Amino acid sequence: MDRETSKDKLTSDLKTLVGDAEELLKATASQAGEKVTVARQKIEQSLIEGKKALADAEKVLIDKSKECVDIADDYVRENPWSAVGIAAGVGLVLGLLIRRN
Repeated sequence: MDRETSKDKLTSDLKTLVGDAEELLKATASQAGEKVTVARQKIEQSLIEGKKALADAEKVLIDKSKECVDIADDYVRENPWSAVGIAAGVGLVLGLLIRRN
């Protein structure tokens, strides 16, 4: 679960970064000069590539999540009593942890 949370945070942070870069480009649109123009073009290209990479990563994450759900569903259908036992054990542990706090 920690790994999934890290991926979600990374995706969120990248989206924020892309949004901030786009705002920066808009704010510097009136700036003149060859260096500014070249820098803006590089940033725009990086944004395009970054958005594509982010979309690809998001698709992979969604596909992997669906695959995990399917595997869990198959396991529960094939071993219903084991699944009930595991769920009861997890519930017991969580209940004990909550009661302590």
